[in-house]
Amino acid sequence: MTRILEVSKLNKSFGGVHVARDIDFALDAGAMHCLIGPNGAGKSSFFRLLLGEHAPDSGQIMFNGEDITKLRSFQRIRRGISVKFQVPGIFKALSVRQNLEIAFQHHLHGTSLSQTVAHVLDFTSLTREVSTAAGVLSHGQQQWLEIGMAVGVEPSLLLLDEPTAGMSPDETQKTGEMLHELNSRGITILAVEHDMAFVQQIANGVTVLHMGAIFAKGSIAEITENSGVQEIYLGSADE
Repeated sequence: MTRILEVSKLNKSFGGVHVARDIDFALDAGAMHCLIGPNGAGKSSFFRLLLGEHAPDSGQIMFNGEDITKLRSFQRIRRGISVKFQVPGIFKALSVRQNLEIAFQHHLHGTSLSQTVAHVLDFTSLTREVSTAAGVLSHGQQQWLEIGMAVGVEPSLLLLDEPTAGMSPDETQKTGEMLHELNSRGITILAVEHDMAFVQQIANGVTVLHMGAIFAKGSIAEITENSGVQEIYLGSADE
């Protein structure tokens, strides 16, 4: 398999708090991989390091064979990395269409822009809400809108920070189906998630972070059966 992402000896601290400790992490192109761990494990900080919002104290980030460690966020996005953070970053007073057009305007123009907006509306099941203010949408629909905003630029790597937080079980299931469809189109997915049922629905690999370091990695079965993971994240077997 071709490696789309390779992280070597990544370190980052804020004051005395280490949010990344010698992280070695590799992701194959076409994977659907989940990051799990207790609150404060460093999952969101790891995403921000990958995206360039935080500069590492040391270490290297390779994307598609290129060293992107010192590139700015917009340069990484142009190379094919897109992200959806936990809190929807939508413009609530603007319509669904306007949100999509703003997200795509620097990448697409004219007919291509219109066609991509129409395609994303269909993919996110928001065609009927095209003229609706984004702030009026349900929480799940707002999450889907932002996923659509992230994938309309056709990234090769999609980072998702707790994409199902606050969703109903039906919305969570639909989100998993959407991600499988994106993955079938060739988009590699790396998701931070707490919902283990959702992790089981989408992930073909899982990495556990704890106190800024990688604690374990493996299949969903290997991770859920790991007694150390049960202790720090899933709850010990005695509880």
